[in-house]
Amino acid sequence: MPGAPLPRPLAAELTADLAGRGAAPVPVVAPFTGEVLHEIPHATPAEVRDAARRVRAAQRAWGAVGDAHRRTVLLRAHDLLLERRRLLLDAVQTETGKTRGQAFEELASAASAIRYAALTARRVLAGGRRRGGIPLVLCARVRRRPKGLVGVITPWNYPLALAVMDVAPALATGNGVLQKADDQGALSVLLARRAFVDAGLPPALWAVVAGPGAEIGSALIDEVDHVCFTGSTATGREVARRAAGRLIGASLELGGKNPLVVLDGAEPLRAAADAAYACFSSAGQLCVSMERVYVERGAAERFVPAFAERVRGLALGTSFDFAPDVGSLATPAQLERFTAHLDDAVARGATVLAGGRARPDLGPLVVEPTVLTGVTDEMACAGEETFGPLVAVAVVEDAEEAIAAANDSPFGLNAAVLAGSRRRARAVAARLRAGSVNVGEGYRASFGSIDAPMGGVRLSGLGRRNGVEGLERFTESTTIGETTGLVRLPRTGREAERLAGPILVVLRVLRVLRRR
Repeated sequence: MPGAPLPRPLAAELTADLAGRGAAPVPVVAPFTGEVLHEIPHATPAEVRDAARRVRAAQRAWGAVGDAHRRTVLLRAHDLLLERRRLLLDAVQTETGKTRGQAFEELASAASAIRYAALTARRVLAGGRRRGGIPLVLCARVRRRPKGLVGVITPWNYPLALAVMDVAPALATGNGVLQKADDQGALSVLLARRAFVDAGLPPALWAVVAGPGAEIGSALIDEVDHVCFTGSTATGREVARRAAGRLIGASLELGGKNPLVVLDGAEPLRAAADAAYACFSSAGQLCVSMERVYVERGAAERFVPAFAERVRGLALGTSFDFAPDVGSLATPAQLERFTAHLDDAVARGATVLAGGRARPDLGPLVVEPTVLTGVTDEMACAGEETFGPLVAVAVVEDAEEAIAAANDSPFGLNAAVLAGSRRRARAVAARLRAGSVNVGEGYRASFGSIDAPMGGVRLSGLGRRNGVEGLERFTESTTIGETTGLVRLPRTGREAERLAGPILVVLRVLRVLRRR
């Protein structure tokens, strides 16, 4: 399924769908070529406020229209995304520089998120019965309703998947969406939005704006009832502070320094292939990719050279087909960060086992996937997220040391374990402090399981996307409690005195029966 770069006229046509165009446009560069792809209009804070008002007006009808209609629209959008897959893959590659295979991974994740949200929202909104405080005397039900206006702030690295993973559940639960797309990923977002609109979504219900985060992102947070943010920990702190000031909810997927543990017994060639994909998918520009590898000493002699050899054999390229294994970095800033971390590590004594070179012959932002050993704590790449194709490998004495090293980080987004024994791998996985842990895989087992919640702990974020939890965050719950009339609750001191004895009996019986 070969594709082609996104044409400039189509890029200009898509940017016309942005909700704000009052500020000066800025150029966006295509990573594969270094050429200007298009200019993207930025919004003003006033335009963000106007867009929010329009979305709120559209949301009132959408929230009242009923689950069946919303489900139908979302499932049509799901089908349209798959029908338009070539154009969407072209857009993702053109904007991010990733390979065709990893762009397809985005498309599949987006489709799964839409389908799950469409088919699960009714159950979430319906709530259900809860156990009353006194059986046969009290009963309770929980109902959920949409929050209203959801703000979504998405990054450039997975523009299609990460947008849809937040937008689809927000729409499915009856909300409207105001999204700030990153300049580098806006076309992919706008193509996805167009599929939803063509499927029957009211155009005003999902508004997209672009612009500087400090200005336009802040304006967005000031207008919404819940904000979703995916990006750096430093920016996530500011988002959280601003949301807290308004007492609105925030779900934040932030940075990581993800560890991969390789245990004794792991088959070297298979583990090397799994580790290479876990580290260098999307050229390492993936929040859940691996940047630290800890190898148990018994596995190191065979795994480390096999891993280095596998990485050296990865096919680099900038074509719009499935031939390359690793594509390009997305922006010059990413190249600068990668280069700074690599140069610092080498200057301080680290050894390059594989990669380590820029490849301008393939593209202005292409670099070889790089494996380092001898990384020490004073090196920038030891604790800071590189967010590029750079991984540090260290040999540890045993699983206990591997677990301690993996957990020795302020982050906790994703982790992985490769081993010959599933039982041993699961035992180690249970002790790793991360929001997601993968066994036998780097990230796709958890990332691709849309029914399971995804998010970080510690400095890697708050809240969860995906799963029932990812839908519930966009709803407000109301508890409706009732008395059954079998027993009248006390209203005076004397009535309370007469009922105290029977209530004590009930409480003791419930304890014996282990009833909640």
